[in-house]
Amino acid sequence: MAKNVSARAATDAPDQLLTPRRSRSFVLLAAIVAGIVVCYLLAVPFLPALAWALVLAVMFHPLHQQIEKRVRYPEIVAAITVASAVFVVAVPVLFIAERLVGEAAKGARSVEEMLRSGSWAETLAAHPRIAPIVNWIETQLDVAGIAGNAATWLTNVSASFVRGSVAQVIDLVLTFYFLFYFLRDGRQALDTIKGFSPLTSVEMNRLFGRVSDTVQAIVFGTVAVAVIQGTLGGLIFWFLGMPTPLLWGLIMGLLAIVPVLGAFVIWIPAALSLALSGEWGRALILIVWGAGVVATVDNLLYPILVGNRLKLHSLAAFMSMIGGIVVFGPAGLVIGPVAFTVTLLLLEIWRERHPEGST
Repeated sequence: MAKNVSARAATDAPDQLLTPRRSRSFVLLAAIVAGIVVCYLLAVPFLPALAWALVLAVMFHPLHQQIEKRVRYPEIVAAITVASAVFVVAVPVLFIAERLVGEAAKGARSVEEMLRSGSWAETLAAHPRIAPIVNWIETQLDVAGIAGNAATWLTNVSASFVRGSVAQVIDLVLTFYFLFYFLRDGRQALDTIKGFSPLTSVEMNRLFGRVSDTVQAIVFGTVAVAVIQGTLGGLIFWFLGMPTPLLWGLIMGLLAIVPVLGAFVIWIPAALSLALSGEWGRALILIVWGAGVVATVDNLLYPILVGNRLKLHSLAAFMSMIGGIVVFGPAGLVIGPVAFTVTLLLLEIWRERHPEGST
């Protein structure tokens, strides 16, 4: 009897010891999860700056490597690369974008003045077949008011480029601030992440490579689509005999890079100007080409280009980019596809580790 009691006590002892250990492990896990949630909330305000800093770090990494071969000090190397990024990206974008939006605001304002002046009514009188349709559109929509709202919005956007808001200035400064440390301490940060990650070193290298490929694909797709849209816009301006088609094509291409804007900022006021001048045929051609070709290129070709480089279906690439913009704003153009591709890679790694679950 005594032997049975001692044996039962011996077998119950490990379970009694495991219970406190499990409790402590559960508390530690809960604290880690809570800490991750808090850290995420703390990082949310910095996500746009972090996303653009990541983009610049990936794009300027080859230049950074070349400078490293000639300069010994990491701080100086990172500072030179950041200065190059400011000179190549920030200064031209801010200068050109402000000028382009300002010109677009002037064009929208001139269209509004033409609509409100009533001079277009005389033009419509010479086209009795079109006049009823345009009059019906006028009664259903406040076209002049829409043009005025567009002009006001573009004017405000142009002014914001000039004066800049506090948030924009902070985001811009933080972007290059983060870029400096991404470049200087990038290797140490990646090694630290590898140390904490449950993935192997090979798997982490795959993860880092996938993120880099995603960023490069986004930049490549954005620039390629902007070039195509600018070329198509310039060609239609040349075909219709409009002045300086090369300049307007360049402007449309540059505007296509800006997530909020696009080539429509140029061709819509141009079509309205042609229509109000009585050039209905040319205006209709420009509207059909702009809405059916130029605008469609952005929605169809961009996901195809990016999806092919990321080995994603066009629908998945489209959803990740548009959904990212809706959730995170312009920075979601990067955050969305990166999050999507990283998640897919983690699922691939899980399937490789547990092949029996895929059957």
